[in-house]
Amino acid sequence: MTGHSRRLFLQLGGVAVAGAMIPAHTGRTVNPVNDHFAPLRRRWREASAGSGFDPAAEPYRTRLARLGKTAAGYRDTMVPTGASLWPGLAFPSFTDTPARLRTMARGYALPGTGLTGDANLAVAVAEGIDHYRRRVYAAGADPAGNWWNWQIGVPRKLLDAAVLIGPHLTDPRSGALQEAVDHFLPECRLDDYEGTSTGANRVDLCTVMLLRAILGSDSGKVALAASALSPVFRYVFEGDGLYRDGSFVQHTSVPYQGGYGVVLLSGLATLFAVLRGSPWEITDPNRQVVFDGVERSFAPFVHDGFCMDLVSGRGIGREPYGDHRRGRDIAAAILLLGEAASAAERVRWQGMVKGWALRDTSRPMLDAAERSDLGFHARLAAVLNDDAIPAAEEPPGHRLPAMSARAVHRRPTWCAGLSMASYRIGHYEHGNGENRRGWHTGSGMLYWWGEGHGDQYSDSFWSTVDPYRLPGTTVSTRRLADGAGNAWGDTCPPARWVGGATDGTYATVGQHLNGFESTMEAFKSWFFLDDAVLCLGAGITSEDGVAVETVVDNRRTGAPLTVDDREGWAHLAGHGGYVLPCPTRLRTLREERTAGQVTRSYVTLWLDHGVDPDSAGYVYLLLPGASRAETRARAADPGWARVLANTARQQGVRVPSLGITAVNFWNDGAVGALTASAPCAVLVRERGDGTATLTVSDPRRDLDELIVTWDRPVAEVLGEHPLLTSATTGASLTLAFGRLADRGGGSKTVTVRLGRSGGTGRT
Repeated sequence: MTGHSRRLFLQLGGVAVAGAMIPAHTGRTVNPVNDHFAPLRRRWREASAGSGFDPAAEPYRTRLARLGKTAAGYRDTMVPTGASLWPGLAFPSFTDTPARLRTMARGYALPGTGLTGDANLAVAVAEGIDHYRRRVYAAGADPAGNWWNWQIGVPRKLLDAAVLIGPHLTDPRSGALQEAVDHFLPECRLDDYEGTSTGANRVDLCTVMLLRAILGSDSGKVALAASALSPVFRYVFEGDGLYRDGSFVQHTSVPYQGGYGVVLLSGLATLFAVLRGSPWEITDPNRQVVFDGVERSFAPFVHDGFCMDLVSGRGIGREPYGDHRRGRDIAAAILLLGEAASAAERVRWQGMVKGWALRDTSRPMLDAAERSDLGFHARLAAVLNDDAIPAAEEPPGHRLPAMSARAVHRRPTWCAGLSMASYRIGHYEHGNGENRRGWHTGSGMLYWWGEGHGDQYSDSFWSTVDPYRLPGTTVSTRRLADGAGNAWGDTCPPARWVGGATDGTYATVGQHLNGFESTMEAFKSWFFLDDAVLCLGAGITSEDGVAVETVVDNRRTGAPLTVDDREGWAHLAGHGGYVLPCPTRLRTLREERTAGQVTRSYVTLWLDHGVDPDSAGYVYLLLPGASRAETRARAADPGWARVLANTARQQGVRVPSLGITAVNFWNDGAVGALTASAPCAVLVRERGDGTATLTVSDPRRDLDELIVTWDRPVAEVLGEHPLLTSATTGASLTLAFGRLADRGGGSKTVTVRLGRSGGTGRT
């Protein structure tokens, strides 16, 4: 054994620890209040370090033994000096040094590690905690750098380790650590719900406060940690938090289910589990907002086990297959949260996670859980082995959380996601040196996944893709500096018309696009249908002195590409097809792109609008999963989808086979059979049963009144709608809507019975 005080080991080595259980108290006189803290310590270990498995059974036996070996290695190589605790990890080492101490503490606290209850290991942890506290995390030290390290990152790991080793952190050392945490995280930090004390950060701060309370048996701080969560349980209308439409935003302007959202969900699941049954159990009735958020805010952005990058902020390029890791983290949080939810919610969530796990063939979820989270592995294995829990399929339909400028469209064999920017949602986020070339991810990036392509954006996509040619985007080719624009998502353009209308199955979505750090302007629309996405662009104008391009697609593949310019179609084998009206010239490129030691193949298809275009436009059809024959047949059927308008004033289409007419009104006016009194999105769907639905939205969020007329005989309006102030039926339909500005860009649907002839009527 090297690097430790042998005298200290001999002094504390006689403290007995039974099995893997953390002692309930520290040798002080126990009072009734302190009696409540023993179960809190036990539940913390179970929720954070792992439980629910047989340590003698595989794969747990091997993994726990490996944890013990790692913990022993850290113990034996720990050499406290004035500048480090381990050679090669020079202070402040905000991440690695506290993480190693926590790993050692888990080796002590968990069963089957070979070091379970080993006093020498626990004393080494205690010595390491105090050494780091004295050298780095001391009360009164200058909290230089990122505030998060001082208030969340470092104290959480140190306190976690301290709680796991129990009495081996003696009273003086425990008191000094508590004093340091109180200095950097005073109770007043939780007084106001603002700044960096919102959303996921607030959950993290409450977690640190709870650990501080458990370490010091402080009932007042436990009560504060629990009560300070209440603002998280309310829907927000701006800034950070959960929105009623399913959006989740952090850093004011970044959709973030895949980053901070995971932190919020897993943190709350842990806090619910630890405090359940205690005097401080979280009973705020608004906590149902979080439970509802599982299916409203998180599940829509998880596809076959991975979390879409369009809600993952600056973390998208952090690691290969990071989207699959984020999907596992969401699944783990959902299963743990299910223990505090209703029985019906728990069963639904288990079936949903089971479906994800079975379909994630790129990075099998159970195998990955074995390597990272034994508690999650045990829960997931139980669900997978329970034949009474059916695996849920991906639910087809369209989700349009307009407040975060995102859209997700699911069909039985494919899925698409759309990422836009608006006056309230940034083009991209960079910070801490991450995602410095994500400039155009908010310029209408259209992700899509077909069967067997769950790793399309996973395997080193972000490090190797051409950042100027992200699929679906319209961009100026002006060169940009790495990390251009303000950090932390503060890159919002001025445009307000971003969003669309959906009836839950189909959608019309639009973006008034202001190019990032560019004079370029464009009006982009996407019409999400059964087997296709119809993409329109208009008013593409720029004065940057460089070419402007619309990227039809950029697939990470080496598959064969067939292009027929004469018939206006292209097909990428094993992926899908593209239809373009003649005489559009499709540009293509096949290339190998390298980043570091990684090389990946790409096939890029794009439209060149030329240098400084003036009101350029485009039309193309994306056919995910289509065969070559299907693509060619669609190109030969120009009447399948009819473009009614494609200008900077309106963009609209008619799809007769689906009974769909959809228009994005950038300005008031008339398109085909539809007329709107103000900018809006309108989706009409005629059904085969003699009824139709008319769905509207106010993407700009500024309308006090909207009047929409449909030149089609309508007999009556079926049902009432709270925003419908009047309706005139007969030879045509006129609907007057009240104040839509307060509806967050959400869609409102009215159902009508179709008529056969003229006449008038009012309802």
